[in-house]
Amino acid sequence: MPAAGITHAFAVCAYGESPYLPECLDSLAAQTMDGSEVFIATSTPSAWLSDVAGSYGLPVYVNTGASGIGQDWNFAYRQAHARFITIAHQDDTYEPGYAAAAVAALEADPASIIYFSDYGELRAGEKVDDNRLLCVKRTLLRPLRCTPAQASARWRKRAALRFGSAICCPAVTFNVERCPMPPFVVGMKSNLDWATWESLSRLEGSFLYDPAVRMHHRIHEESATSELIANHQRDAEDLAMLKRFWPAPIAALIERFYAKGTESNDL
Repeated sequence: MPAAGITHAFAVCAYGESPYLPECLDSLAAQTMDGSEVFIATSTPSAWLSDVAGSYGLPVYVNTGASGIGQDWNFAYRQAHARFITIAHQDDTYEPGYAAAAVAALEADPASIIYFSDYGELRAGEKVDDNRLLCVKRTLLRPLRCTPAQASARWRKRAALRFGSAICCPAVTFNVERCPMPPFVVGMKSNLDWATWESLSRLEGSFLYDPAVRMHHRIHEESATSELIANHQRDAEDLAMLKRFWPAPIAALIERFYAKGTESNDL
């Protein structure tokens, strides 16, 4: 349950010894809104991680139970004490106004389920806010470029998901009171976020889409997404997800086109 007086939390999921973690933490320290709860959650504790956390004055919570991407995200979520929770990924960065925008949107619509902003990419240390894949995802999200009341319509939420996962997981802030505990659907590696949005789309409440680019997702060879694309596991999970929205033959046809979009993850 949220603790009294804590509005927002950044739960930073860390794995191994990412050289990009300090950059992520710097972006959280630079938020224009004061008072966010910030901590690190991990299933791979190390002296290195403790040293990094200590240099920022942050606690580290260690998942000693079942591990995996979904389980680790759910563990991080459970450690937070705030009304609104952002699961931050260690390689990504947030623009200074992210937390303030998320909280303002969620407080303005108490019945909302999630807030999420648009995002750009980090490639070789450079911010990229426009490319083919980002443009496609923005097109997919058009059903949610509407008022909060309209964004509560189930057909709009599902229409934004039926051709692919256009919602960037670390760009999402959850409204704890409107989400299940824990929120993430486990059982997939690549598409557990898409599966989670699909599950949440069945609930009453809005998906609040902010079209401003308020965070950047890093693309690099060691990322989990790049690894899953390389071994084609993502293709199978994409097809499984598309079948939740379409008859099997149509889902298979869409997946062929959708798979081409993953080429944009190449460096």
